[in-house]
Amino acid sequence: MSPSVDVAIVGGGVMGSAIAFFLLSEPSFDGHVTVIERDPSYRRASSALSASSIRQQFSTPENIRMSRFGFDFLREVARHLLIEGADTGPDVGLTEQGYLYLASPDRADALGEIHAIQEAEGAEVALLTPEDLAARFPWMALDGVALGSLGLHGEGWFDGYALMQAFRRKALSLGAEFVAAEVVRVRVGGSRVEAVELHDGTSTACGTLVNAAGPWARDLAAMAGVLLPVEARRRSVFVFDARRRIDDCPLVIDTSGAWFRPEGDLFLAATSPSEGDDRDGLPLEVDARQWEDSVWPALAARVPAFDAVKVTNAWAGYYDYNTFDQNAILGSHPEVRNLLFANGFSGHGIQQAPAVGRAIAEVIVHGRYVSLDLSVFGYERIAAGHRVVERNVIG
Repeated sequence: MSPSVDVAIVGGGVMGSAIAFFLLSEPSFDGHVTVIERDPSYRRASSALSASSIRQQFSTPENIRMSRFGFDFLREVARHLLIEGADTGPDVGLTEQGYLYLASPDRADALGEIHAIQEAEGAEVALLTPEDLAARFPWMALDGVALGSLGLHGEGWFDGYALMQAFRRKALSLGAEFVAAEVVRVRVGGSRVEAVELHDGTSTACGTLVNAAGPWARDLAAMAGVLLPVEARRRSVFVFDARRRIDDCPLVIDTSGAWFRPEGDLFLAATSPSEGDDRDGLPLEVDARQWEDSVWPALAARVPAFDAVKVTNAWAGYYDYNTFDQNAILGSHPEVRNLLFANGFSGHGIQQAPAVGRAIAEVIVHGRYVSLDLSVFGYERIAAGHRVVERNVIG
């Protein structure tokens, strides 16, 4: 690793790699970018363990705008991340099949209010009555459903690991240096980060330090004397096969909070842990109880075809969970000005990576957001106690 770099990015997953790509794509940037990743196998990386879906159905305008940019980027990813000299660009398997939120009677009014925000932002989302839902999805039982919200365009799922690797390869081709190392200390002098020290005893001075360390972002921030309300929250995802087929299936968020979607000929499903079981840093082991106790009962009640299914696989990954308000923490620290955050996405990270990568690159190069103002997600809100309320969180 170079003894001095212009920008050091800690975390080489999809977020760190996207930042490196956008930064090196900026015409006015000619600095040295180093990405420090302690596990180049990405065995525990959230990017590799994500269910990798993207939606516009948020209640916060900035979240909607990030998703709209992200989906457009994914549509053209083969062009954006084509490496010079290659015949073809990457394929991330983008499937545009929509999200379907199901609302119980006590949530129907809120879903309508959120829909108005989405429409104002240009998202193509339809509100569906139970009669509409029955006509469109005859395989669905509608007990307890008062309203549905279906994304018509710009929502779906993709191969998150392929996207991460495509960002990484493109950044490398543009001159980024990727280093397999662990940061053990951040040296701060006055109001600036001066250098990072690595596990092998080497030290590297940096003009800017970007925290893209995912679930481990809090530990890195603490090395710089900064409190960051981000925890590693485990989420289990189950893969199952259904004996009977269903057609035209979007990603469905049930009234219970459980969700499912197709994955080829199989299905993925998950739900949020109960509050007592949602602790920081649990081992990356599947919580099999969730399937029997919560996921399968909810799915079988909603889709009669799921009364007989077989779990064929399962895995666990971490959310970098923002315990303050479950939204991203972005941009510069108000006091340590050359420390930048790209953290706390709470399950939205892989879909927001293109927009965040562009935004953080703009802050580094121009000192401000240029394309999309994301200042609402600044660190300052935490100290001020001003939460960004996102009403459509899939926990």
